[in-house]
Amino acid sequence: MEQSFTYPAMSKGERYAAFLEDYRLLIDGETDTVSLLANTSAALHEAFNYFWVGFYMVAEPEWLHLGPFQGPVACTRIRRGRGVCGTAWAEAQTLVVPDVDQFPGHIACSSASRSEIVVPILHPSDAHVIGVLDIDSDQLAAFDDTDRQGLEAIVAALAKQLIVAQS
Repeated sequence: MEQSFTYPAMSKGERYAAFLEDYRLLIDGETDTVSLLANTSAALHEAFNYFWVGFYMVAEPEWLHLGPFQGPVACTRIRRGRGVCGTAWAEAQTLVVPDVDQFPGHIACSSASRSEIVVPILHPSDAHVIGVLDIDSDQLAAFDDTDRQGLEAIVAALAKQLIVAQS
């Protein structure tokens, strides 16, 4: 099944709405975790042309491990509470960072990254964090509340399908 995730001549909010509709069709019925994460990162990369988009999954009590991604080589492990990803995990909330150089303890996997948004993946039944979606831009202040809302909706759909895949 070939599916295009390109949305020309739309506002950012409209692109997120169209993406979410198409994305639900992409993941419907998929039961493999790696496939879900890989196609999610590829679809987001295609639709929004992000510099880096991928996942870090909780694999140990204090560590996130790198999962599927699109973009330059990345850090393989991030400690809970460290950097933007580890902080979003520890706080179980989305973080929008307009300038990564101003974020205390930022982990620079790529010196080209200028701004970042990290959305925790919350287990649907008890809201514990099972991983994070990490997106970097090579532009300052690339992310806003529209991105936060759109990505949180996408991650909520992903979380439901991940739980189906793991059961």
